[in-house]
Amino acid sequence: MDDALAHILARVEEKKRDYAQYDFSRRQDDALKTFFDLAQEFERLEDLYCICVAVPKSHFGLDANLYLVDPKRETLVLVCTSNDGYRGEPETLPPAEIPQRDEVYINGESFFAPIRGKMTPLEEDADLKRNTSLGMLEIPQGSELSESDRFYFAKFANRIGYALYNRVLSERHRERLRFINSLVADIEHNVIVPNMVYRLFLRRLQAKIRKNREIEEMVAKLSAEMVRTSKGEAGRLEQILAELQEVNQVLADEFTNIDKHHRNFSLFLESLFRRSHFEQGRFIPQTRRCNFKKEVIDPQLDRFIERFRLKGIEIDSRLGGVPDETMEVVVDVGLIAQVYSNLFSNALKYASTVYDEAGAPRKFIAFGRQALKNFFGPGKDGVKFNVFSTGPHVPPEEREVMFDEGYRGSHAHGEPGTGHGLSFVKSVVRIHGGVVGYEATHLGNNFYFILPK
Repeated sequence: MDDALAHILARVEEKKRDYAQYDFSRRQDDALKTFFDLAQEFERLEDLYCICVAVPKSHFGLDANLYLVDPKRETLVLVCTSNDGYRGEPETLPPAEIPQRDEVYINGESFFAPIRGKMTPLEEDADLKRNTSLGMLEIPQGSELSESDRFYFAKFANRIGYALYNRVLSERHRERLRFINSLVADIEHNVIVPNMVYRLFLRRLQAKIRKNREIEEMVAKLSAEMVRTSKGEAGRLEQILAELQEVNQVLADEFTNIDKHHRNFSLFLESLFRRSHFEQGRFIPQTRRCNFKKEVIDPQLDRFIERFRLKGIEIDSRLGGVPDETMEVVVDVGLIAQVYSNLFSNALKYASTVYDEAGAPRKFIAFGRQALKNFFGPGKDGVKFNVFSTGPHVPPEEREVMFDEGYRGSHAHGEPGTGHGLSFVKSVVRIHGGVVGYEATHLGNNFYFILPK
């Protein structure tokens, strides 16, 4: 039996025993059912507040008041009563003069039960230690309630807490979605479009460089003519020509560097900030056939090759590289390029010196591909893409979790990073219908992904 199902079945049995022990009356059971049904039927938060006080009023003939914590002031406010209904948003209401406690209590003629929530998943991840109290349920004239009724209303307040928690969490999610939709519009307007304009500036700069080259050719011809006719200014003109050639070469080199950076930046920007990703809550690939070497690998290798050189890391050909041809796999070029960027980044961080068969020290990376017959089933071939780097093997206990979000290996001490890179690789490869993996190989570590052919 599945572990999750076994756990759920055990909890169901516990609840059966709990409710048998509670021994709620028919009226109490009906009140809980009414609350659950209406809490799902009404969507507005203020309607849920009214349900909390209407159920005791209708089923038991008891007035009820709902107090909630205003998180900004960290004080209780009275937001809804069974006589007057909804009174307004917590931040607009005056503080209530009743104590907030974590257990039921009697205050004058009133019975109070705490309403508790839970931490949201984000708060749990951030390890925030905060009070999960959401408020208090008051039953005026409830001091004469029996022990059984007090127990019941304490449980009823718990159910209010669960409903409020889920409703508030749902509202937060809606707010985040509204923010994301707004953010996408801002990204398109303030980032994507200006980036396209930046491309226009580069094209204009390139045109000016071409014009300078034309002037350079004209000056070269004029200089040659002056030398041939022995005019006295030939030496000065040759000096101007040399300076112009140097300026043009620097401009051309800088343009090439900026153009490469812009192409790569644009590729990632437009791949990661597509509206479709935000609208559907997951990566939506835009796939096509491509020249894997020219469009995916070479631009990323260009970004890293100088950094590899500075760290003494060679580019080795022992994995055969990737042919300069249109591949038989269909991919989202921008997302797969980011996969290689992350794998090259890891290789840059963790490649270390090893000793080959001859005892010579080596530090290198290698990459390549290989065809895998029937990998995805009969007649469904795969293509395996490898990125290898020298160094000690990843410990066996870390290999199963190394692609999990936030995981950083024991070898990562002192290296910057968030533990997101390999998780991103896994996500992108999966949406392409592929798989990722790791192999401890001779002299080092091979990270790979396999895509359908």
